[in-house]
Amino acid sequence: MKSLKFLTYSLLTLLIVSCGGANTSPSSLFELQIKGAGEKIHLNEIVTINLINKKNKPISKVTYAIDGQEIEVTNNKMALQIPKVGSKTIAAEIEYEEETVTITKKVIVFAPKAPQVYTYEIINEYPHNKAYFTQGLEFYRDTLYEGTGKLEKSKLLKLDYKTGTVIKEHSLKNTQFGEGITILNNKIYQLTWQSNIGFVYNVDTLEEIDQFTYGKSKEGWGLCNDGFNLLKSDGSEKIWTLNAETLVEESFIEVYTNSKKLIKINELEYVDGKIYANTWQSGQDVAVIIDPNSGIVEGIINFNGLKDNVTNENIDVLNGIAYNPTRETFFVTGKFWDKIFEVKIIKK
Repeated sequence: MKSLKFLTYSLLTLLIVSCGGANTSPSSLFELQIKGAGEKIHLNEIVTINLINKKNKPISKVTYAIDGQEIEVTNNKMALQIPKVGSKTIAAEIEYEEETVTITKKVIVFAPKAPQVYTYEIINEYPHNKAYFTQGLEFYRDTLYEGTGKLEKSKLLKLDYKTGTVIKEHSLKNTQFGEGITILNNKIYQLTWQSNIGFVYNVDTLEEIDQFTYGKSKEGWGLCNDGFNLLKSDGSEKIWTLNAETLVEESFIEVYTNSKKLIKINELEYVDGKIYANTWQSGQDVAVIIDPNSGIVEGIINFNGLKDNVTNENIDVLNGIAYNPTRETFFVTGKFWDKIFEVKIIKK
C-alpha cells in the first residue's frame, strides 16, 4: 500500500512540473537584460532592453515600466528620460498563453555628466568658538544660528556672527547628540543623530514648542528647507522631503554623480533652488551642489586649503555652510574651528 501511495505522489509531482504548474516562477520563464552605452547607465541615455524567453513561450504583449510608470520601448531601445537618478526597478508585464506575469530588474541610473568644479575666495574672517562641534549653520534676519553636537555638549545657539557673541542658547539633554538645523516660518528645527527625534523651537526665544520622530530615514544628519518643506539627510545617499506642517517624510531623492553614489551627506543649505551640502569623511574638504528634484550632483566646491587658515589645534573636519542673502556670500566653518570664513563661490 505504501508503495502505491508513493508511486501516485511521484506521478502527480511529475505531471505538475512537466505542465508548468504551481512551481513555475516567472523568472524561470523570462529574464530582463539591460545594457547601457558604457559600463554604467546614465540619465537620458538610450539603453538596450532584451527580454529573454527561456521556454520559447508565445508572447502576445509586453508592457514596460520604471518604478511603476509605463515607458515606451521601441526596437528594444528605451530612453531613460525619467525625473530622478538612483536605484530604479524596471518591470516587464508579459502576456502569454492567457497568462500574465511580471518580471523585474534593479538598475542604478547615474547623472548624465560630471559635476562642475568650483573654488572659493575668502572675503572675511570672523571668530568662532573652538569648543563648538558644528553640525548646523543658518542665517535668519541677518542673525547666525548654529547647532552643535557631541553628547553632553549639544546646543542650539543664536549668535552675533561679527563678534561670535552668544545672544541666546539652549542645551539639549546630555543623552542627545545634536545635528542639523533649519529655520522656516519663524520656527527652528533641529535634528538629533541617533535618538530618532527632532525638536521645534521658537526662533526668538529658543523655547521648545514641539517634537517629531523620524519615519523611514535612518538617522538625523543635515537639515535645510526650500521655503515650503524640510529637506533631511540621514547618512545614506537619500535626502528626504518632510511636510513642514506634519513633519512626515513624504518622498526622497538619491544623490549620485555620473560615476558614484554619494553617502554621508551632512550639513545642508538651500540656495536659489539648489542644495549645498558638506560631505563627511570624503577624504577632502569639499561641498557639493545637488539638484533637489533629480538628486544629480551638479557641482563640487573644492575647499581644500581653507582650514590652513584656522589657528587653533586639534580641529576636526569642514562642516557648516550658511548663505547670507543680504551679503550674497556663504559662511563656512568646521568642527572645533576658531574661525568662520565668509567666502564667494567661484566656478573654476
